[in-house]
Amino acid sequence: MSSRRSPSPDSNTDSGSAGGGFAADERKRKRMLSNRESARRSRARKQQRLEELVAEVARLQAENAQVQTRIATFDRELSKVDGENAVLRARHGELAGRLESLGGVLEVLQMAGAPVDIPEIPDPLLRPWQPPFPMQPIAADAFQF
Repeated sequence: MSSRRSPSPDSNTDSGSAGGGFAADERKRKRMLSNRESARRSRARKQQRLEELVAEVARLQAENAQVQTRIATFDRELSKVDGENAVLRARHGELAGRLESLGGVLEVLQMAGAPVDIPEIPDPLLRPWQPPFPMQPIAADAFQF
């Protein structure tokens, strides 16, 4: 026979007395309670983190929708400006052709010796530093304000 004893639930492996088994069971019970509490706190932290991430997803989706709306607005504005630009380019080409044609007619007239007196047409776009209307002084009264 073996001289080794099998541990029984009532025996205490630490001290061998009946009172020591109670202390070991108490430590085991406290450790189990501590582990349960730790697991509960861990689950609570995990749940809170999940809720934070869900809220962040909702916020980012709303922000994404706003950005997509702004992009769509900018795309519409860009299309509008591109259309206006195409019209202006076509108008520019037409006017440049007419100006070249008129320059040729003027040259022919000058070569023929015809008197050509072309009055200057005021164009505020040709002289942007000059206002299109005369500057009027603004009278200010000390008691006006």
